[in-house]
Amino acid sequence: MLIDPVATYGRARPDALACIDLGAERRWTYAELDRAVNQAANWLIGAYGPASGVRIASLARNSADLLILFLGCARAGAIYVPLNWRLTPAELSLLAADSGAVCLISEGEFSVAGFKHTQLELSEWRHALAKVSPAPPPGQARRDFDETSLLLYTSGTSGRPKGVMLSEANIYWGCTNFIHGNGVSQDSVFLCDMPMFHTAGLNAAIRTPILAGGTVLISPGFDPEITLSRLGDENLAISHYFSVPQMAQAMWNLPGFKPEALQRLKVYATGGAPNPAVQIERFAGAGIPMSDGFGMSETGSNFGMPVDDMELLVSKAGSCGLPYISMEVRIVDPRGEELPDGEAGELWLRGPSIAKGYWNQPDLTASAFQDGWFKTGDIAVRDEDGFYFLVDRKKDMFISGGENVYPAEVEAAISELESVAEVAVIGVPDLKWGEVGRAYVIAVAGKSIEAVEILAHCKTRLASYKSPKTVVLTDTIPRTASGKIQKHILQKRARLEAGEAVDTDGPEPLAAR
Repeated sequence: MLIDPVATYGRARPDALACIDLGAERRWTYAELDRAVNQAANWLIGAYGPASGVRIASLARNSADLLILFLGCARAGAIYVPLNWRLTPAELSLLAADSGAVCLISEGEFSVAGFKHTQLELSEWRHALAKVSPAPPPGQARRDFDETSLLLYTSGTSGRPKGVMLSEANIYWGCTNFIHGNGVSQDSVFLCDMPMFHTAGLNAAIRTPILAGGTVLISPGFDPEITLSRLGDENLAISHYFSVPQMAQAMWNLPGFKPEALQRLKVYATGGAPNPAVQIERFAGAGIPMSDGFGMSETGSNFGMPVDDMELLVSKAGSCGLPYISMEVRIVDPRGEELPDGEAGELWLRGPSIAKGYWNQPDLTASAFQDGWFKTGDIAVRDEDGFYFLVDRKKDMFISGGENVYPAEVEAAISELESVAEVAVIGVPDLKWGEVGRAYVIAVAGKSIEAVEILAHCKTRLASYKSPKTVVLTDTIPRTASGKIQKHILQKRARLEAGEAVDTDGPEPLAAR
């Protein structure tokens, strides 16, 4: 079974607009994109043979070139490896070596130290493609639909990134889930600001509209003012936008922000990090259809809120919604036994969008993937109406005085304060209680907030054991490119502040990314 929407629409709707590269001010119809992908595939076949399974890495900011390379790899039977250009040289060298990439295509300012195979700058690669035939490559060049097509390295919130092995089947079903859950059609127009080395950008925001026969606008990256202008532009007619919650908050906090700019959206989807209920209430209450969902590199798109019921978006604010069409879901206790509604446990997922496993890590694959189920490591609860709520990452929970504390709940309470732009909560050692909470807080630009104000608010919203003992006002909170808080960096910072000796070889410093 082979699904190639670009070729299909290139024949059926050749003049339909497939893609606009906003940075390069270039556009492709489906027929033009089909020819460009053929050229990329034929170049790869000429260099490495058909159905080779070789890894082809990229290291560049968002552009249509990356989409063409991604799809070209699929047609040629190669494996695409998009690398995170925000990583340090040492981290990039590690990932390039781990993947076994034989070719690296990069922007001029980026490189991988010590890479001993073919390296081409994007401009050189474009020049090379111009000399290649745009004829369709032979069908046997592709690998099987269930073979690995994409090696997607996770953001690494807790240490070494993992290479998630995704097949074209996994990608197809992950995108199909999003299509059915968010009313995506041939008339849909997506704006992609999310980085194209992450599943939210590469698959949810790029492959989804292509699979549906719609249009995707690719931007070099997120800028609150520019993005807000684009979303409000009648000529662009953007219908779908995906971002992490922090990007939504950045636009809301812009001076002179007017909700009308976002009310044209059919869906404002959020994910990648917890979206506080108060933020969903603000947006939905202002007529902006903000639908929180859940997905992972390992699983594709899995949950989403109903997008056509604004009252439900508000009444169920804080929920990641209902399972998408192809998903099976369990919430289990530590023994793997299923729990009833209202009880929190680990979220397990099964379905055709679930990854094959982790590249070169068989032991980790065996522990995370069991009988077709993927153990997400997230704690969740299902309510009596079947809606799912993410409580927190299992590893982020800490125990204070014998009671479980989920930092996401504390972060949601602190986020209710309008002067708070960002917040992260971790557990730190305490002689009396074992562990207590520490909140790192960034104030909204132009506003001020005091630690005592935050602590007082927490005491009115949370049980005493959940309320943080200390608050650190800061200018930066470490996040991955996908918006996830890197709490292992905050933990290391807390140990340094306490005078403990720590390993300094890991990913640091706080402001590095």
